[in-house]
Amino acid sequence: MIVFKKPHALTDAPLHYCPGCTHGIVHRLVAQAIDELGIEGRTIGVAPVGCAVMAYNYFNCDMVEAAHGRAPAVATGLKRANPEKNIVFSYQGDGDLASIGTAETVHAAARNENITVIFINNAIYGMTGGQMAPTSLPGQVTQTSPYGRDVTVCGYPVKICEMLSSLDGPEYLERVAVNNVKNVLAAGRAIKKAFQNQIDGKGFSLIEVVSSCPTNWGMTPDKALEWVEEKMIPYYPLGVYKDRSAGEGK
Repeated sequence: MIVFKKPHALTDAPLHYCPGCTHGIVHRLVAQAIDELGIEGRTIGVAPVGCAVMAYNYFNCDMVEAAHGRAPAVATGLKRANPEKNIVFSYQGDGDLASIGTAETVHAAARNENITVIFINNAIYGMTGGQMAPTSLPGQVTQTSPYGRDVTVCGYPVKICEMLSSLDGPEYLERVAVNNVKNVLAAGRAIKKAFQNQIDGKGFSLIEVVSSCPTNWGMTPDKALEWVEEKMIPYYPLGVYKDRSAGEGK
């Protein structure tokens, strides 16, 4: 009896990500949700610049490449072009979504566009060499903050779920993590719910995934997961930040 198998929505292409990177886990969860909801033939993914720029190699659904930060705008166009048929998701990192693409993110949420956004928060610019990101923690050492992020000079990290939860528009905002089995299972449920919300026409859903970047953090994969638990999750608390249907939020 088969108890575990690769989702059909994932291709057989080997992932290009660094050892210990959690992008692969999130890819599987997205593909699993697509499989379980039976929407592969209707789904369009949008990947902008970043570590996931080649996500089109890994998903069996249609994929569109977007300019850096512009994935929510591209996703909006794809959804509005055929709102009854298209199921559209963007897959974005923190440098993309919370920096160059902040305007696109905020206004798509304010308009309650009926799209699904998967937001990978690993507190650093991964693809371009480990520079400080909008989500880098206070005191965090990066290539552009070798003495640690100084909030008196660089300001404080941008907390996307908290910021978007202040808007009237968004339907569903949840922050999850994939650093252990319990959190992976919870992340899978959240991602599936975000897609289901779109199918039901409820509007904008964003799932923020607190993730690790062992290479640019200068850590082994196991130490990076410990750092997620000890440093990132306390600063970026997990949970539902807005769920209009359930009347939940922080």
